[in-house]
Amino acid sequence: MSAEPRPSAAAPALGAVARRPPAPRTGLVSALASDGAAIAADIKLAHSVFALPFALLAAFLAAAPAGASATAGPSAVDWPRFGLQLGLVVLAMVAARSAAMLANRYLDRAIDAENPRTAGRALPAGRLTPRRVLLAIGVAGAAFIVVAAAFGFLFGNWWPLALALPVLAWICAYGWLKRFTALCHLYLGSSLAISPIAAAIAVDPAQAFQPTLWLLAAMVLCWVAGFDVIYALQDVECDRRQGLHSVPSRWGVGAALWASRGLHLLALALLWRVALGDPRFGIAMTVAAAITSLLLLIEHATVLRWGTSRMALTFFTLNGVISCIIGGLGIVDVLRSAAAAPQAP
Repeated sequence: MSAEPRPSAAAPALGAVARRPPAPRTGLVSALASDGAAIAADIKLAHSVFALPFALLAAFLAAAPAGASATAGPSAVDWPRFGLQLGLVVLAMVAARSAAMLANRYLDRAIDAENPRTAGRALPAGRLTPRRVLLAIGVAGAAFIVVAAAFGFLFGNWWPLALALPVLAWICAYGWLKRFTALCHLYLGSSLAISPIAAAIAVDPAQAFQPTLWLLAAMVLCWVAGFDVIYALQDVECDRRQGLHSVPSRWGVGAALWASRGLHLLALALLWRVALGDPRFGIAMTVAAAITSLLLLIEHATVLRWGTSRMALTFFTLNGVISCIIGGLGIVDVLRSAAAAPQAP
């Protein structure tokens, strides 16, 4: 009996899924660059703008607390030390968000493949493999833990390291929630709402219980949950077919719009309470609250008029502007308040 011919080394394995052949790679550096570009495009690093300004504002609030503890004015702040802390906060935010978004993409890869809107993402389209995404999650998570440890080694503050794993577990679990409950929008909001509290703990754990920080975190939770409900309007039919839970797919579009409006009204009430109730805030934060009120009104009017056809405006542009305005103008007021505080003799 003659021997059967051996398959060519270049032939695909039996049962392999037919995919578009990947572009040739010339080495490890090229492979890493290609994967890095695919990951960066897929997780949209620019969307870090939703949480980062609130973390930076919280860092300033922790560094320049209100009341009797601020009697020394701006000289009480060690600005070189604080600048290094701010840099670490930014690195931690980028690493944590990257891990969370990659975890979401990994958990949703089969769901995304069945949804025309998301089928072009890197995993369902075959530009990345699940193994490489898991590796990237590990790298991002390890980077977050290393940055958290740096607060201990550089400043003697070990709270960030102690809380690093619980925070990572919480923010990476979002992808599971929509399989079980329509409260997934609130869970996502809580994942971003962690950022101001975490930043304050990183700068000065003793200042982490300022009421303003928790009101700000609650505002972020309601604001993010509200616009995530709007974002979910794009996938109502796909979510229903796949048995996924979201407010639009479970309760209907009309109820979802009212839920989003209610969440944003609560977010605005919390924001105005922060702007008017903390002595460190003045005209700049009041202007930020007024602009945010107007932009959220525009957001809901846009959805009412054009539905989901202008999602780039309603989801990214308006909400990105909101976070930058609140964070930026809030920091301006905190610096103004610190400069006006009485100097220590």
